[in-house]
Amino acid sequence: MASARTWPSREGFTADVLGTLISRTILDPWKVIPLFAFAQYTAKGQALLSSHPKLLKALRQLAALALLSRLSSWLTRRTLNNGFSDSYDWNKEVIVITGGSNGIGQRIANLLGEKDIKVAILDISPPDSLPNSTRFYQCDITSPSEIATAAQAIRSSFGRPTILINNAGVCTGKTILSSTPEQTRRTFDINTLSHYALAKEFLPDMVSANHGMVVTIASQAGYAVTPSMVDYSASKAAAIAFHEGLAAELVTRYSAPRVRTVLVTQGFTKTAFIKDLTPEDTWFNPLLQPESVAEAVVRQVLKGESGVVVLPGSAGWIATRLRGYPGWFQHLLRCRLEKLMRTE
Repeated sequence: MASARTWPSREGFTADVLGTLISRTILDPWKVIPLFAFAQYTAKGQALLSSHPKLLKALRQLAALALLSRLSSWLTRRTLNNGFSDSYDWNKEVIVITGGSNGIGQRIANLLGEKDIKVAILDISPPDSLPNSTRFYQCDITSPSEIATAAQAIRSSFGRPTILINNAGVCTGKTILSSTPEQTRRTFDINTLSHYALAKEFLPDMVSANHGMVVTIASQAGYAVTPSMVDYSASKAAAIAFHEGLAAELVTRYSAPRVRTVLVTQGFTKTAFIKDLTPEDTWFNPLLQPESVAEAVVRQVLKGESGVVVLPGSAGWIATRLRGYPGWFQHLLRCRLEKLMRTE
């Protein structure tokens, strides 16, 4: 699992920034191992150790931890990509993004468009402006027939899409009892079920070519259920399961190990999406800038590799492991989240 960080951080000095400093210094094997070798095998190093006897033990432990961390990251990267490399020709790739007319999706589309990559936006309303290589297609992604119509138009203009970014999402911010059945159904239709309809339309071409990518933009709410957002949290948990299941099916059912899958689980972000909500903005769990999330997504896409992007990494470290904690801790944390989401 990777936490995507920019340097310097738009969010200021946060726990993620501190984590970056640590990973680039005392947990960087290329820095720690030479220090350990200097202390262990040189006369000057041994002289230093004579007055600081515990230093060698500390350096040995840091070197081992740094190596284990890098090895784990390498194994994760190799396993998620099924041991296969692939190349992307960005002059030929075609990217479809849902909900690309505003918020995080618009910034993703603009960043890709700035690189002259062909981008097709599926949304209800058009964006304010479009890069030259980007086109807008009006589409209700809860309707398979509208998806099929838009897909035909995209193929006629750009060719077969090779990357699908499931970005569109909605949140009512209501409790279980105050939300209507229509609101709950719409939340799942957009946040979860549309992923299946879009995959049925665009994935077969990727499978036949054994080349492509499906990006699932979920949420940390998919790990940590929040009062007044139960339907949203459940829909994002289902989206995470969709990502995990798709990654496994690509290998075991479709024989397409080079088709990449990317999961993005971000915390609350400063967009119109949260205008009626009151999320916290702290050192450990900062309110994210949409540009930070968009840049992290685009970096992962341009790598051409499967992966998991967690933002912020500090809060995500707890959220992604929540179900492994004792029940009392899980319950207290979910109840604490109630204070952040008073919307009624």
